[in-house]
Amino acid sequence: MHRDWWKVKGAALLCCAGVVTVVTACGAPDSTAPAEEPAVETPAASAPASVSAGWAVTEGIETPESVYVDPDTGVIYSSQIAGAPDGRDGNGRIVRLRPDGTMDAADFVTGLNAPKGLRSHEGTLWVADLDEVLGISLATGEVTSRVTVEGAQFLNDVAVGPDGTVYVSDMLASRIFALSNGTVSVFAEGEELEYPNGLLVDGGRLIVGGWGKPNPDFSTSVPGRLFALDLASKTKTLITPEPFGNTDGLESDGRGGYIVSDWNAGTIRHVSASGESQLLRQFMPGTADIAFADGVLIVPHMQENRLEAYDIASLLP
Repeated sequence: MHRDWWKVKGAALLCCAGVVTVVTACGAPDSTAPAEEPAVETPAASAPASVSAGWAVTEGIETPESVYVDPDTGVIYSSQIAGAPDGRDGNGRIVRLRPDGTMDAADFVTGLNAPKGLRSHEGTLWVADLDEVLGISLATGEVTSRVTVEGAQFLNDVAVGPDGTVYVSDMLASRIFALSNGTVSVFAEGEELEYPNGLLVDGGRLIVGGWGKPNPDFSTSVPGRLFALDLASKTKTLITPEPFGNTDGLESDGRGGYIVSDWNAGTIRHVSASGESQLLRQFMPGTADIAFADGVLIVPHMQENRLEAYDIASLLP
């Protein structure tokens, strides 16, 4: 049933792109009346399906690191490490869910290692997988691009700029790479990046969630801050002036602020544009790379092998 649903969704998108579809009447035509061409109404654009809250998924979920809502369709994708975060075992997968949280394809993409951050751009889902950045067709699940990042230690989150440039954080190396037209370069690096994890392109800025210098167990003596890097000048501007947390997921609230997950603390916080922080939800440790759409927060509970969706619209300032 899930694959049929996807075909229906795809057909609707094709219709919006200008493909003519045939409409069949339910009743038999009147043989005495002249045959008429049925009217076909083609909408100018197809609104993405709204993401709903109040659901949880555990079946088919194994060490979920990232969850992402494709803004063009409302379809949900989640990376499944299915093993150790640094394991090269080929067990990694990406699952695809409907906007209401029901499983659509538990094996949408298979054969990965330890996939983490996800973002889409013009029909391609970009994925960070250890020392590789993969481009995957949203239509077929086929890996269409595979770029090895030389010198990468622990690729983590992914963000995509309006020009298609893919930004990838390397938390252990305290470095951010940029992938453009198949070529990888170092966008920024050094201790001043505070060992970046979460990334988000917001206008002309790259919003960065610092983890802080990790100990062997990924704890920190001093956690990271939330800050912005100008995409043109790479100038750093602090959003939270003081150490903030071990940031993992990072999303826009649509109002100029940000929703941030702290993996070690198990918290979800709201950060205003001026840097004021407010606790939204408290969970067990393991709140990884979140998604936010339609007032709904989707959390990959990484250590509990669960994805769950929460309505937080009323909690936002």
